[in-house]
Amino acid sequence: MSRNTANAIVPQGAFGALDTAIWSGPAGPEPAPARPGRSIVLVGMPGAGKTSIGRRLALRLGLPFLDADAEIEAAAGLPITDIFARYGEAHFRDGERRVIARLLAGPPLVLATGGGAFADARTRAAIRASGAVSVWLHCRMATLLKRVAGREHRPMFLNADPAEVLERLMVARHPLYAEADIVIACSDESPEVTTRRVQQAVEDWQPPVRLSVPLGERGYDILIGEGLLARAGALLAPILPARRVVVVTDEVVGPLHLPTLRAGLAETGTAIIAEITVPSGEASKDIGVLHRVLEQMLTAGADRRTAVLALGGGVVGDLAGFAAAVALRGLPFVQLPTTLLAQVDSSVGGKTGVNLSLGKNLVGAFHQPRLVLADSGTLGTLPVRELRAGYAEVAKHGLLSGERFWRWCEAHGPALVGGDREALVTAVLESCRLKSSVVAGDEREESAEGGRALLNLGHTFGHALEAECGYGGMLLHGEAVGVGLGLAAGLSARLGHCSQELPGRVIAHLQACGMPARIGDLPRRFSAAALLGRMRKDKKARDGALRFVLLRGPGEAFTAGDVSPETVERLLLDEGCEA
Repeated sequence: MSRNTANAIVPQGAFGALDTAIWSGPAGPEPAPARPGRSIVLVGMPGAGKTSIGRRLALRLGLPFLDADAEIEAAAGLPITDIFARYGEAHFRDGERRVIARLLAGPPLVLATGGGAFADARTRAAIRASGAVSVWLHCRMATLLKRVAGREHRPMFLNADPAEVLERLMVARHPLYAEADIVIACSDESPEVTTRRVQQAVEDWQPPVRLSVPLGERGYDILIGEGLLARAGALLAPILPARRVVVVTDEVVGPLHLPTLRAGLAETGTAIIAEITVPSGEASKDIGVLHRVLEQMLTAGADRRTAVLALGGGVVGDLAGFAAAVALRGLPFVQLPTTLLAQVDSSVGGKTGVNLSLGKNLVGAFHQPRLVLADSGTLGTLPVRELRAGYAEVAKHGLLSGERFWRWCEAHGPALVGGDREALVTAVLESCRLKSSVVAGDEREESAEGGRALLNLGHTFGHALEAECGYGGMLLHGEAVGVGLGLAAGLSARLGHCSQELPGRVIAHLQACGMPARIGDLPRRFSAAALLGRMRKDKKARDGALRFVLLRGPGEAFTAGDVSPETVERLLLDEGCEA
């Protein structure tokens, strides 16, 4: 339908014409040939320069330019002022959203939106869903006042003081504009200068890598990238039921990363009603600490729409996640993992819990997060020991994935524990890809054989070692898992399931990465009988029988419940345990 035809339609209501015309067919110039890349959507206050910057940007990028307000007016045959006056803002916003969604469904373009468009939740969602890059032109009040002079015809400025109107709109809209992908601080500089800055920002913009954990209604995304904590408010706003959160962190992570998270949340008006700090280390996964966390959350006024944000490593994630699972019978939960171990393993899958003196994770719940934000920048603040400990889970995923990723680990593991950023991002991505696929197939570890239980490779041995050490920091979880990987490979070889070379290959790789790889590398002695007793109390044991994840080779793991205690004991004694 042509634009002239659309203008000739007599509206039944404001969008009788629009529903018949621009919602269902093109308005404005014919669509340009498809071009590579994304559309760019400029958002911001009236007077921010969206149209003038948009035209220049489109010319520089060789893209068509459209103004959403102009498209609406042309198609409806009515000024926006008249649409507002006759039919109200709600009616207009509904039509505006559909216009924007239709325009963005076509070939890439530069689109300037009205000041209120991005403030509408459904319009923001439509822009995100289109894959377009949204850019907020963030101007100061003084700049806006100069630019809106003479715009008394706009609905919001009719018979009103522009300064009062802009102040009111800024308070309401700025937290919503902050959800844009890119924020450009604008001043009184020339439009050409601003356009160059916008172009550079768009060309430099790298969206985080997004992986999905497909669990139906409980499904969620994992975002991996640099600087995600600084953008936490924008990334969380679309998926949280309310802009109220509780942050749980520990005394080491808090000083390092909590200021960045606070600022990121404040941009979108997300209120932190409580900041709860627990001692660093495995000892915080304790019923008593859980009780204190719950008391602080609820005393601060947390309700069922308040999200719990876990900022830290695996201990904080497990503890905060369990608190979210049981508080008020379940609160929304977000993982913000800051350690390698948490980013590659514990933050994904929804396992939460605390320890008992009898063993690890004996009290807990499955409680899936709403989102996982794995900010790769936080890994640069890790002590070398923590980085190495986290790498044990990467090595485990290599053994579970197959020769390709295992060989990658052997080639790049030493560089990774040395802090190589590219290797770290690859390790997080590949590990999350593996874990999300396993969790999707066996969310609650109910598969009779294999399934999610395979992710426990090395953990039966590792958890026993941890429990014997008392969770006081003498042995980190990842260090215990690393030793457990060598023991699991050794047990597999003794039982004839894998080559005799595999245990040596696993142990040599872990040692090349500077990690303890054998029981003899640990700072204390162990009793074989005590470790066997711990294994019998492991949550994976059935009817008191030991269960292990064993290997036939990289990528060929399986669960076994028929391993004799005598064989395990002989392995432990041969590895240096006392009788």
